[in-house]
Amino acid sequence: MKILISILLLPVMAFASGSSGTPHLDGANLSILWVIPFAGILLSIAGFPLVAPHFWHRNFGKISAFWALLLIVPFLFSAGFSVTLYELLHVGLLEYIPFIILLLALFTISGGVQLTGSLVGKPIVNTGVILIGTILASWMGTTGAAMLLIRPLIRANKDRQNKVHVIVFFIFLVANIGGSLTPLGDPPLFLGFLKGVDFFWTTSAMFVPMLFMAVCLLAIFFAFDTFLYNREESHPAPVSPEKLGIKGSLNLLLLVGVIGGVLLSGFWDPHISFDVYHVHMELQNIVRDILLLGLTVASWKMTSQTIREANEYTWFPIVEVAKLFAGIFITIIPAIAILKAGTDGALSAVINSVSNEAGPINYMYFWATGILSSFLDNAPTYLVFFNTAGGDPSLLMGDLSQTLLAISAGAVFMGANTYIGNAPNFMVKSISESSGIEMPSFFGYLFKWSMPILIPLFLLVSYIFF
Repeated sequence: MKILISILLLPVMAFASGSSGTPHLDGANLSILWVIPFAGILLSIAGFPLVAPHFWHRNFGKISAFWALLLIVPFLFSAGFSVTLYELLHVGLLEYIPFIILLLALFTISGGVQLTGSLVGKPIVNTGVILIGTILASWMGTTGAAMLLIRPLIRANKDRQNKVHVIVFFIFLVANIGGSLTPLGDPPLFLGFLKGVDFFWTTSAMFVPMLFMAVCLLAIFFAFDTFLYNREESHPAPVSPEKLGIKGSLNLLLLVGVIGGVLLSGFWDPHISFDVYHVHMELQNIVRDILLLGLTVASWKMTSQTIREANEYTWFPIVEVAKLFAGIFITIIPAIAILKAGTDGALSAVINSVSNEAGPINYMYFWATGILSSFLDNAPTYLVFFNTAGGDPSLLMGDLSQTLLAISAGAVFMGANTYIGNAPNFMVKSISESSGIEMPSFFGYLFKWSMPILIPLFLLVSYIFF
Protein backbone atom coordinates (compact mmCIF):
# COMPACT_ATOMS: atom_id res chain seq x y z
CA MET A 1 0.00 0.00 0.00
CA LYS A 2 2.73 2.51 1.02
CA ILE A 3 4.78 1.72 -2.07
CA LEU A 4 1.80 2.26 -4.39
CA ILE A 5 0.92 5.57 -2.70
CA SER A 6 4.54 6.69 -3.05
CA ILE A 7 4.51 5.86 -6.76
CA LEU A 8 1.28 7.79 -7.22
CA LEU A 9 2.71 10.79 -5.42
CA LEU A 10 5.74 11.02 -7.71
CA PRO A 11 3.87 13.09 -10.32
CA VAL A 12 2.53 15.91 -8.16
CA MET A 13 -1.19 16.40 -8.69
CA ALA A 14 -1.54 20.02 -9.70
CA PHE A 15 -4.73 21.97 -9.22
CA ALA A 16 -5.87 25.40 -10.21
CA SER A 17 -8.46 27.92 -9.19
CA GLY A 18 -10.65 29.54 -11.77
CA SER A 19 -11.90 33.08 -11.65
CA SER A 20 -14.55 32.03 -9.14
CA GLY A 21 -11.93 30.47 -6.87
CA THR A 22 -13.22 26.96 -7.53
CA PRO A 23 -10.59 24.31 -6.76
CA HIS A 24 -10.22 21.65 -9.43
CA LEU A 25 -7.82 19.14 -10.89
CA ASP A 26 -5.51 20.00 -13.76
CA GLY A 27 -5.58 16.86 -15.86
CA ALA A 28 -2.58 18.03 -17.90
CA ASN A 29 -0.33 17.37 -14.88
CA LEU A 30 -1.69 13.94 -13.98
CA SER A 31 0.34 10.81 -14.63
CA ILE A 32 -1.35 7.79 -16.13
CA LEU A 33 -0.48 6.07 -12.84
CA TRP A 34 -3.45 7.80 -11.27
CA VAL A 35 -5.68 5.43 -13.22
CA ILE A 36 -4.37 2.44 -11.21
CA PRO A 37 -7.26 2.42 -8.68
CA PHE A 38 -9.80 2.56 -11.52
CA ALA A 39 -8.06 -0.31 -13.28
CA GLY A 40 -8.02 -2.13 -9.95
CA ILE A 41 -11.77 -1.95 -9.44
CA LEU A 42 -12.40 -3.04 -13.03
CA LEU A 43 -10.10 -6.03 -12.61
CA SER A 44 -11.81 -6.85 -9.30
CA ILE A 45 -15.23 -6.84 -10.99
CA ALA A 46 -13.78 -9.02 -13.73
CA GLY A 47 -11.75 -11.44 -11.65
CA PHE A 48 -13.25 -12.00 -8.21
CA PRO A 49 -16.62 -13.43 -9.39
CA LEU A 50 -14.61 -15.91 -11.46
CA VAL A 51 -11.95 -17.05 -8.95
CA ALA A 52 -13.65 -16.35 -5.60
CA PRO A 53 -17.41 -15.95 -6.18
CA HIS A 54 -18.50 -16.49 -2.55
CA PHE A 55 -15.91 -14.04 -1.23
CA TRP A 56 -16.96 -11.48 -3.85
CA HIS A 57 -20.66 -11.90 -3.08
CA ARG A 58 -20.05 -11.14 0.61
CA ASN A 59 -17.41 -8.42 0.23
CA PHE A 60 -17.89 -6.55 -3.07
CA GLY A 61 -18.81 -3.38 -1.18
CA LYS A 62 -15.61 -3.53 0.88
CA ILE A 63 -13.52 -4.16 -2.24
CA SER A 64 -15.12 -1.16 -3.95
CA ALA A 65 -14.39 0.97 -0.85
CA PHE A 66 -10.77 -0.24 -0.81
CA TRP A 67 -10.08 1.01 -4.34
CA ALA A 68 -11.90 4.28 -3.64
CA LEU A 69 -9.77 4.89 -0.55
CA LEU A 70 -6.64 3.98 -2.49
CA LEU A 71 -7.37 7.02 -4.64
CA ILE A 72 -8.71 9.35 -1.94
CA VAL A 73 -5.72 8.99 0.41
CA PRO A 74 -3.13 10.06 -2.22
CA PHE A 75 -5.56 12.81 -3.27
CA LEU A 76 -5.45 14.23 0.24
CA PHE A 77 -1.65 14.17 0.39
CA SER A 78 -1.07 15.49 -3.13
CA ALA A 79 -3.89 17.92 -3.87
CA GLY A 80 -4.96 18.79 -0.36
CA PHE A 81 -8.27 18.68 1.45
CA SER A 82 -9.90 21.48 -0.57
CA VAL A 83 -9.49 19.90 -4.02
CA THR A 84 -10.27 16.41 -2.73
CA LEU A 85 -13.49 17.56 -1.08
CA TYR A 86 -14.54 19.51 -4.16
CA GLU A 87 -13.92 16.62 -6.57
CA LEU A 88 -15.76 14.13 -4.35
CA LEU A 89 -18.72 16.48 -3.85
CA HIS A 90 -18.78 17.30 -7.56
CA VAL A 91 -18.92 13.68 -8.70
CA GLY A 92 -21.24 12.75 -5.85
CA LEU A 93 -23.83 15.53 -6.04
CA LEU A 94 -23.89 16.09 -9.80
CA GLU A 95 -23.30 12.59 -11.15
CA TYR A 96 -23.48 9.66 -8.72
CA ILE A 97 -26.53 10.63 -6.63
CA PRO A 98 -28.72 11.61 -9.65
CA PHE A 99 -27.52 8.43 -11.39
CA ILE A 100 -28.51 6.18 -8.47
CA ILE A 101 -31.81 8.00 -7.89
CA LEU A 102 -32.82 7.47 -11.54
CA LEU A 103 -31.83 3.79 -11.41
CA LEU A 104 -33.64 3.33 -8.08
CA ALA A 105 -36.81 4.89 -9.48
CA LEU A 106 -36.80 2.79 -12.64
CA PHE A 107 -35.84 -0.38 -10.76
CA THR A 108 -38.54 0.03 -8.11
CA ILE A 109 -41.33 1.15 -10.43
CA SER A 110 -40.69 -1.40 -13.17
CA GLY A 111 -40.44 -4.09 -10.49
CA GLY A 112 -44.06 -3.34 -9.62
CA VAL A 113 -45.32 -4.22 -13.10
CA GLN A 114 -46.17 -7.88 -13.62
CA LEU A 115 -46.88 -9.23 -17.08
CA THR A 116 -49.24 -12.17 -16.72
CA GLY A 117 -50.26 -14.84 -19.19
CA SER A 118 -48.82 -17.90 -20.87
CA LEU A 119 -45.53 -16.57 -22.21
CA VAL A 120 -43.24 -19.46 -23.27
CA GLY A 121 -39.65 -18.85 -24.29
CA LYS A 122 -39.79 -20.02 -27.88
CA PRO A 123 -37.46 -18.26 -30.36
CA ILE A 124 -40.25 -16.15 -31.88
CA VAL A 125 -41.46 -15.07 -28.42
CA ASN A 126 -37.96 -14.21 -27.19
CA THR A 127 -37.24 -12.25 -30.35
CA GLY A 128 -40.55 -10.40 -29.99
CA VAL A 129 -39.86 -9.43 -26.37
CA ILE A 130 -36.37 -8.16 -27.23
CA LEU A 131 -37.78 -6.25 -30.23
CA ILE A 132 -40.42 -4.57 -28.03
CA GLY A 133 -37.73 -3.68 -25.48
CA THR A 134 -35.51 -2.26 -28.22
CA ILE A 135 -38.33 0.01 -29.38
CA LEU A 136 -39.26 1.10 -25.85
CA ALA A 137 -35.66 1.85 -24.81
CA SER A 138 -35.43 5.13 -26.74
CA TRP A 139 -38.59 6.49 -25.11
CA MET A 140 -38.37 5.24 -21.53
CA GLY A 141 -34.61 4.85 -21.27
CA THR A 142 -32.49 1.73 -21.55
CA THR A 143 -32.75 1.23 -17.79
CA GLY A 144 -36.55 1.57 -17.75
CA ALA A 145 -37.09 -0.80 -20.68
CA ALA A 146 -34.60 -3.33 -19.33
CA MET A 147 -36.09 -3.35 -15.83
CA LEU A 148 -39.62 -3.62 -17.22
CA LEU A 149 -39.00 -6.65 -19.43
CA ILE A 150 -36.10 -8.63 -17.96
CA ARG A 151 -38.19 -10.48 -15.36
CA PRO A 152 -40.96 -11.54 -17.81
CA LEU A 153 -38.24 -12.73 -20.20
CA ILE A 154 -36.55 -14.74 -17.46
CA ARG A 155 -39.88 -16.32 -16.43
CA ALA A 156 -40.68 -17.19 -20.05
CA ASN A 157 -37.38 -19.07 -20.32
CA LYS A 158 -37.33 -20.69 -16.89
CA ASP A 159 -37.67 -24.18 -18.42
CA ARG A 160 -35.19 -23.63 -21.24
CA GLN A 161 -31.88 -25.48 -21.02
CA ASN A 162 -30.03 -22.71 -22.89
CA LYS A 163 -30.87 -19.18 -21.83
CA VAL A 164 -27.65 -17.23 -21.22
CA HIS A 165 -27.64 -16.08 -24.83
CA VAL A 166 -31.16 -14.66 -24.38
CA ILE A 167 -29.94 -12.39 -21.57
CA VAL A 168 -26.80 -11.40 -23.49
CA PHE A 169 -28.73 -10.29 -26.58
CA PHE A 170 -31.21 -8.54 -24.29
CA ILE A 171 -28.27 -6.54 -22.90
CA PHE A 172 -27.00 -5.78 -26.42
CA LEU A 173 -30.30 -4.42 -27.68
CA VAL A 174 -32.59 -3.37 -24.86
CA ALA A 175 -29.96 -2.13 -22.40
CA ASN A 176 -27.87 -0.32 -25.02
CA ILE A 177 -28.50 -0.05 -28.75
CA GLY A 178 -32.26 0.45 -28.38
CA GLY A 179 -31.65 3.73 -26.57
CA SER A 180 -30.18 5.41 -29.64
CA LEU A 181 -33.08 7.48 -30.93
CA THR A 182 -33.80 10.15 -28.31
CA PRO A 183 -32.02 11.94 -25.46
CA LEU A 184 -34.27 9.96 -23.11
CA GLY A 185 -32.71 6.72 -24.28
CA ASP A 186 -29.17 6.99 -22.96
CA PRO A 187 -27.32 9.51 -20.70
CA PRO A 188 -24.73 10.58 -23.35
CA LEU A 189 -27.51 11.67 -25.70
CA PHE A 190 -29.21 13.55 -22.88
CA LEU A 191 -25.96 15.43 -22.25
CA GLY A 192 -25.88 16.36 -25.92
CA PHE A 193 -29.47 17.61 -25.63
CA LEU A 194 -28.46 19.79 -22.67
CA LYS A 195 -25.58 21.15 -24.75
CA GLY A 196 -27.96 22.26 -27.52
CA VAL A 197 -28.42 19.25 -29.80
CA ASP A 198 -32.03 19.20 -31.06
CA PHE A 199 -34.22 16.55 -29.45
CA PHE A 200 -35.20 14.96 -32.78
CA TRP A 201 -31.80 15.39 -34.48
CA THR A 202 -30.79 12.23 -32.65
CA THR A 203 -33.91 10.42 -33.92
CA SER A 204 -33.28 11.23 -37.57
CA ALA A 205 -29.49 10.90 -37.55
CA MET A 206 -29.26 7.68 -35.53
CA PHE A 207 -32.25 5.89 -37.06
CA VAL A 208 -30.50 4.11 -39.94
CA PRO A 209 -27.36 3.01 -37.99
CA MET A 210 -29.55 1.86 -35.10
CA LEU A 211 -31.91 0.02 -37.49
CA PHE A 212 -28.93 -1.70 -39.12
CA MET A 213 -27.60 -2.90 -35.75
CA ALA A 214 -31.03 -3.95 -34.48
CA VAL A 215 -31.98 -5.93 -37.61
CA CYS A 216 -28.61 -7.70 -37.72
CA LEU A 217 -28.64 -8.60 -34.03
CA LEU A 218 -32.28 -9.72 -34.02
CA ALA A 219 -31.64 -11.92 -37.08
CA ILE A 220 -28.53 -13.44 -35.48
CA PHE A 221 -30.39 -13.99 -32.23
CA PHE A 222 -33.41 -15.63 -33.86
CA ALA A 223 -31.21 -18.00 -35.87
CA PHE A 224 -29.06 -18.87 -32.85
CA ASP A 225 -31.99 -19.26 -30.47
CA THR A 226 -33.81 -21.47 -32.98
CA PHE A 227 -30.71 -23.65 -33.36
CA LEU A 228 -30.33 -24.08 -29.58
CA TYR A 229 -34.07 -24.60 -29.07
CA ASN A 230 -34.15 -27.41 -31.61
CA ARG A 231 -31.16 -29.10 -29.96
CA GLU A 232 -32.71 -29.14 -26.50
CA GLU A 233 -33.84 -32.57 -25.35
CA SER A 234 -37.17 -31.37 -24.02
CA HIS A 235 -39.33 -28.33 -24.40
CA PRO A 236 -41.77 -26.76 -21.99
CA ALA A 237 -45.07 -28.64 -21.95
CA PRO A 238 -47.80 -26.80 -23.85
CA VAL A 239 -50.02 -24.76 -21.60
CA SER A 240 -53.57 -23.74 -22.15
CA PRO A 241 -53.64 -20.28 -23.69
CA GLU A 242 -53.92 -17.58 -21.09
CA LYS A 243 -54.60 -14.02 -22.12
CA LEU A 244 -51.70 -11.68 -21.54
CA GLY A 245 -52.35 -9.02 -18.97
CA ILE A 246 -50.70 -6.51 -16.67
CA LYS A 247 -50.84 -6.22 -12.91
CA GLY A 248 -49.61 -3.11 -11.16
CA SER A 249 -50.53 -0.93 -14.13
CA LEU A 250 -50.39 2.16 -11.90
CA ASN A 251 -46.62 1.84 -12.17
CA LEU A 252 -46.85 2.51 -15.92
CA LEU A 253 -48.20 5.96 -15.06
CA LEU A 254 -45.38 6.40 -12.58
CA LEU A 255 -42.91 5.51 -15.36
CA VAL A 256 -44.44 8.30 -17.43
CA GLY A 257 -43.81 10.53 -14.42
CA VAL A 258 -40.15 9.51 -14.42
CA ILE A 259 -39.85 10.39 -18.10
CA GLY A 260 -41.57 13.71 -17.43
CA GLY A 261 -39.19 14.46 -14.55
CA VAL A 262 -36.15 13.82 -16.72
CA LEU A 263 -37.56 15.98 -19.53
CA LEU A 264 -38.40 18.70 -17.02
CA SER A 265 -34.76 19.05 -16.02
CA GLY A 266 -33.82 19.47 -19.67
CA PHE A 267 -36.45 21.99 -20.77
CA TRP A 268 -37.10 24.03 -17.59
CA ASP A 269 -34.43 26.49 -16.47
CA PRO A 270 -35.58 28.85 -13.70
CA HIS A 271 -32.03 30.26 -13.38
CA ILE A 272 -31.97 29.38 -9.69
CA SER A 273 -29.04 27.46 -8.26
CA PHE A 274 -27.31 26.63 -5.01
CA ASP A 275 -23.62 26.18 -4.28
CA VAL A 276 -22.36 23.42 -2.01
CA TYR A 277 -18.63 24.04 -1.59
CA HIS A 278 -18.31 25.45 -5.13
CA VAL A 279 -20.50 22.69 -6.62
CA HIS A 280 -23.18 24.38 -8.69
CA MET A 281 -26.55 22.64 -8.14
CA GLU A 282 -29.42 23.84 -10.34
CA LEU A 283 -32.98 23.93 -9.04
CA GLN A 284 -34.45 21.95 -11.95
CA ASN A 285 -32.13 19.02 -11.22
CA ILE A 286 -32.93 19.09 -7.51
CA VAL A 287 -36.66 19.13 -8.30
CA ARG A 288 -36.18 16.22 -10.71
CA ASP A 289 -34.42 14.09 -8.10
CA ILE A 290 -37.01 14.86 -5.42
CA LEU A 291 -39.79 14.01 -7.89
CA LEU A 292 -38.12 10.69 -8.77
CA LEU A 293 -37.73 9.79 -5.10
CA GLY A 294 -41.40 10.64 -4.53
CA LEU A 295 -42.45 8.39 -7.43
CA THR A 296 -40.26 5.61 -6.02
CA VAL A 297 -41.91 5.82 -2.61
CA ALA A 298 -45.36 5.95 -4.24
CA SER A 299 -44.62 2.79 -6.20
CA TRP A 300 -43.36 0.94 -3.13
CA LYS A 301 -46.32 1.97 -0.99
CA MET A 302 -49.06 1.49 -3.58
CA THR A 303 -47.96 -1.76 -5.23
CA SER A 304 -49.09 -5.08 -3.78
CA GLN A 305 -46.18 -7.10 -2.40
CA THR A 306 -47.62 -10.18 -4.11
CA ILE A 307 -46.73 -8.59 -7.43
CA ARG A 308 -43.15 -8.00 -6.34
CA GLU A 309 -42.93 -11.53 -4.99
CA ALA A 310 -44.17 -12.87 -8.34
CA ASN A 311 -41.45 -10.80 -10.01
CA GLU A 312 -38.87 -12.25 -7.57
CA TYR A 313 -38.10 -8.67 -6.61
CA THR A 314 -35.16 -8.10 -4.25
CA TRP A 315 -33.06 -5.07 -3.39
CA PHE A 316 -29.78 -6.87 -4.07
CA PRO A 317 -29.27 -5.74 -7.71
CA ILE A 318 -29.66 -2.04 -6.91
CA VAL A 319 -27.50 -2.38 -3.77
CA GLU A 320 -24.78 -4.10 -5.79
CA VAL A 321 -24.87 -1.42 -8.48
CA ALA A 322 -24.86 1.38 -5.88
CA LYS A 323 -21.81 0.04 -4.04
CA LEU A 324 -19.76 -0.86 -7.09
CA PHE A 325 -20.54 2.31 -9.03
CA ALA A 326 -19.69 4.44 -5.98
CA GLY A 327 -16.15 3.09 -6.30
CA ILE A 328 -16.19 3.46 -10.07
CA PHE A 329 -17.39 7.08 -9.97
CA ILE A 330 -14.67 8.00 -7.46
CA THR A 331 -11.76 6.19 -9.11
CA ILE A 332 -12.76 7.47 -12.55
CA ILE A 333 -12.08 11.10 -11.49
CA PRO A 334 -8.44 11.24 -12.69
CA ALA A 335 -9.19 9.31 -15.90
CA ILE A 336 -11.83 11.84 -16.92
CA ALA A 337 -9.57 14.76 -15.90
CA ILE A 338 -6.79 13.40 -18.11
CA LEU A 339 -9.16 13.05 -21.04
CA LYS A 340 -10.49 16.57 -20.51
CA ALA A 341 -6.91 17.87 -20.74
CA GLY A 342 -6.99 16.87 -24.40
CA THR A 343 -3.65 17.01 -26.18
CA ASP A 344 -1.97 18.23 -23.00
CA GLY A 345 -2.89 15.11 -21.04
CA ALA A 346 -1.34 11.67 -20.68
CA LEU A 347 -3.93 10.32 -23.14
CA SER A 348 -3.07 12.88 -25.83
CA ALA A 349 -2.48 10.06 -28.32
CA VAL A 350 -6.18 9.19 -28.10
CA ILE A 351 -7.22 12.80 -28.70
CA ASN A 352 -4.73 13.28 -31.56
CA SER A 353 -5.95 10.11 -33.26
CA VAL A 354 -9.39 11.55 -34.06
CA SER A 355 -8.31 14.42 -36.31
CA ASN A 356 -5.65 15.54 -38.78
CA GLU A 357 -4.88 18.58 -40.95
CA ALA A 358 -7.92 17.82 -43.10
CA GLY A 359 -10.30 17.83 -40.13
CA PRO A 360 -12.04 15.20 -38.01
CA ILE A 361 -11.56 11.50 -38.75
CA ASN A 362 -15.09 10.25 -38.19
CA TYR A 363 -14.40 6.54 -37.98
CA MET A 364 -11.75 7.26 -35.33
CA TYR A 365 -14.25 9.34 -33.36
CA PHE A 366 -16.58 6.33 -33.49
CA TRP A 367 -13.96 3.87 -32.25
CA ALA A 368 -12.26 6.14 -29.71
CA THR A 369 -15.56 7.20 -28.13
CA GLY A 370 -16.84 3.63 -28.23
CA ILE A 371 -13.83 1.85 -26.78
CA LEU A 372 -13.49 4.34 -23.91
CA SER A 373 -17.26 4.18 -23.32
CA SER A 374 -16.93 0.42 -22.90
CA PHE A 375 -14.83 0.90 -19.77
CA LEU A 376 -15.41 4.48 -18.64
CA ASP A 377 -18.70 6.25 -17.98
CA ASN A 378 -20.06 6.82 -21.50
CA ALA A 379 -21.70 10.15 -20.58
CA PRO A 380 -18.51 12.14 -19.76
CA THR A 381 -16.66 10.30 -22.53
CA TYR A 382 -19.28 11.55 -25.00
CA LEU A 383 -18.85 15.05 -23.61
CA VAL A 384 -15.05 14.95 -23.95
CA PHE A 385 -15.22 14.09 -27.65
CA PHE A 386 -18.17 16.46 -28.19
CA ASN A 387 -15.88 19.26 -26.98
CA THR A 388 -12.89 17.87 -28.88
CA ALA A 389 -14.96 18.23 -32.07
CA GLY A 390 -15.55 21.90 -31.30
CA GLY A 391 -18.52 21.81 -28.92
CA ASP A 392 -20.71 24.00 -31.18
CA PRO A 393 -24.07 22.17 -31.50
CA SER A 394 -25.09 24.13 -34.62
CA LEU A 395 -21.88 23.21 -36.42
CA LEU A 396 -22.00 19.61 -35.20
CA MET A 397 -25.58 19.20 -36.42
CA GLY A 398 -24.63 20.86 -39.72
CA ASP A 399 -21.30 20.52 -41.50
CA LEU A 400 -19.92 18.13 -38.87
CA SER A 401 -23.07 16.04 -38.51
CA GLN A 402 -21.20 12.82 -39.36
CA THR A 403 -18.73 13.56 -36.58
CA LEU A 404 -21.52 14.05 -34.04
CA LEU A 405 -23.17 10.87 -35.35
CA ALA A 406 -19.89 8.97 -34.87
CA ILE A 407 -19.57 10.23 -31.29
CA SER A 408 -23.19 9.44 -30.48
CA ALA A 409 -23.13 5.97 -32.03
CA GLY A 410 -19.82 5.08 -30.39
CA ALA A 411 -21.02 6.09 -26.93
CA VAL A 412 -24.37 4.29 -27.15
CA PHE A 413 -23.57 1.21 -29.25
CA MET A 414 -20.33 0.22 -27.55
CA GLY A 415 -21.78 0.50 -24.09
CA ALA A 416 -22.82 -3.09 -24.85
CA ASN A 417 -19.21 -4.29 -25.00
CA THR A 418 -18.84 -4.86 -21.24
CA TYR A 419 -21.00 -5.24 -18.15
CA ILE A 420 -19.91 -1.78 -16.96
CA GLY A 421 -20.35 -0.04 -20.31
CA ASN A 422 -23.87 1.04 -19.29
CA ALA A 423 -25.58 0.83 -15.91
CA PRO A 424 -28.50 -1.46 -16.89
CA ASN A 425 -26.01 -4.08 -18.16
CA PHE A 426 -24.87 -4.81 -14.64
CA MET A 427 -28.40 -4.66 -13.25
CA VAL A 428 -29.66 -7.18 -15.83
CA LYS A 429 -26.73 -9.46 -14.99
CA SER A 430 -27.44 -9.20 -11.26
CA ILE A 431 -31.19 -9.86 -11.66
CA SER A 432 -30.49 -12.83 -13.92
CA GLU A 433 -28.03 -14.33 -11.45
CA SER A 434 -30.53 -13.78 -8.62
CA SER A 435 -32.95 -15.89 -10.68
CA GLY A 436 -30.45 -18.74 -10.96
CA ILE A 437 -28.99 -18.04 -14.41
CA GLU A 438 -25.21 -18.49 -14.48
CA MET A 439 -24.11 -15.44 -16.41
CA PRO A 440 -20.62 -15.30 -17.95
CA SER A 441 -17.83 -13.53 -16.09
CA PHE A 442 -16.63 -10.07 -17.09
CA PHE A 443 -14.03 -11.52 -19.48
CA GLY A 444 -16.36 -14.32 -20.53
CA TYR A 445 -18.95 -11.78 -21.63
CA LEU A 446 -16.30 -9.67 -23.39
CA PHE A 447 -14.40 -12.41 -25.23
CA LYS A 448 -17.11 -15.03 -25.79
CA TRP A 449 -20.05 -12.77 -26.63
CA SER A 450 -19.50 -9.08 -27.30
CA MET A 451 -16.24 -9.26 -29.26
CA PRO A 452 -17.22 -12.09 -31.65
CA ILE A 453 -20.74 -10.74 -32.24
CA LEU A 454 -20.58 -6.96 -31.85
CA ILE A 455 -17.12 -6.03 -33.14
CA PRO A 456 -17.72 -7.36 -36.70
CA LEU A 457 -20.98 -5.38 -36.80
CA PHE A 458 -19.21 -2.27 -35.52
CA LEU A 459 -16.64 -2.68 -38.29
CA LEU A 460 -19.49 -2.73 -40.81
CA VAL A 461 -21.06 0.37 -39.19
CA SER A 462 -17.69 2.10 -39.37
CA TYR A 463 -17.27 1.22 -43.06
CA ILE A 464 -20.84 2.03 -44.13
CA PHE A 465 -21.48 5.23 -42.17
CA PHE A 466 -18.12 6.78 -41.33
